[in-house]
Amino acid sequence: MEASVPIGAIGIQSHQHQGYWGKEALEDVLGRFSRFGLPIHFTENTLISGNIMPKHIVDLNDFQAEEWPTTEEGETRQAREIAEMYTVLFHHPMVQAITTWDFGDDAWLHAPAGLVRTDNTEKPAYHQLNSLIHGAWETHEQRVTDSNGYLSFTGFKGGYTLTVSGKSVTLDMTKDISEPLTVIV
Repeated sequence: MEASVPIGAIGIQSHQHQGYWGKEALEDVLGRFSRFGLPIHFTENTLISGNIMPKHIVDLNDFQAEEWPTTEEGETRQAREIAEMYTVLFHHPMVQAITTWDFGDDAWLHAPAGLVRTDNTEKPAYHQLNSLIHGAWETHEQRVTDSNGYLSFTGFKGGYTLTVSGKSVTLDMTKDISEPLTVIV
């Protein structure tokens, strides 16, 4: 940045094979990188649903387990950690993208890091994340305009469909809107 090299976003890898960073550490990382005023992309997020990798391993690639099974206790932990981590990231204004590393278990390093098991059955983390994305973080509202035809609401950024008298229009609400929006249907 000091050399005026254009940077579009900051990418942060968070392979947490040795245990979840926790809310405080996430907020610290977000604080340190937010000061640059650039979008933050959390890439390669890994939260384990089996035994945690030993802390003495420095390079994660040095841990070569032939098998690394998911466990019931680990799956419960993974679901709880994913819910907390993704909620912190979702609500932070600088975070623009979040990517889970390995949809299925037994990929990189044979880690049980996926949202589904090796037999493709869904783990609790899958259901937890799905309930956030397609529940808590969606806006579904039916509203009626006031007597002047105005409508006001607060919702998450995203696409909306506005239907008036049987006619619909799609709205792209992915950017902050500070001025009233006029829609003619």
